[in-house]
Amino acid sequence: MSQENKTPVVKETFVKNNSDVAVTIQYLSFVLGKEEYGVDILRVQEIRSWEPVSRVPNVPPYEKGVVNLRGAIVPIIDLRERFSLSKVEYTPLTVVVVLQTGNGNHTRIMGVVVDSVSDVISVDKSEIQGAPDFGTKVSNEFINGLVSVNERMVMLLDVDKLLTLETTEQSEN
Repeated sequence: MSQENKTPVVKETFVKNNSDVAVTIQYLSFVLGKEEYGVDILRVQEIRSWEPVSRVPNVPPYEKGVVNLRGAIVPIIDLRERFSLSKVEYTPLTVVVVLQTGNGNHTRIMGVVVDSVSDVISVDKSEIQGAPDFGTKVSNEFINGLVSVNERMVMLLDVDKLLTLETTEQSEN
């Protein structure tokens, strides 16, 4: 009988640990202007310092160009310009966050230029609030939710929607 009692306890502990892991999500937070944004840390491939890119003709101004990342050609998008924020000169703190998304069998990689990276934040799923329904500089289509972390508001971006919209716009041009 003692063996029968041990088995359910192990299963309950295992299920409890799985649910704890599923509730907390980590985000890489970064700054654009005076606002803070976050992307799912699992979508971040790497963080690179800003380096000159190869320009591509006939693309929108926020598409800065492409870089060769270990043999892969990666488009670089300036999120400030993409979100219609004021343009600033790049500084030593300016970085490129290389993001990846999966669309079925296709993986897409894209770099986004941000003013600076803040930190990695752990967020309880229950603390994420829905995107507000009012005009903002960032289209609500890109916002997955909002969360308050240490007295500051962080907008959580939906990487899949951001990259999907880029693809749609490029195919329309």
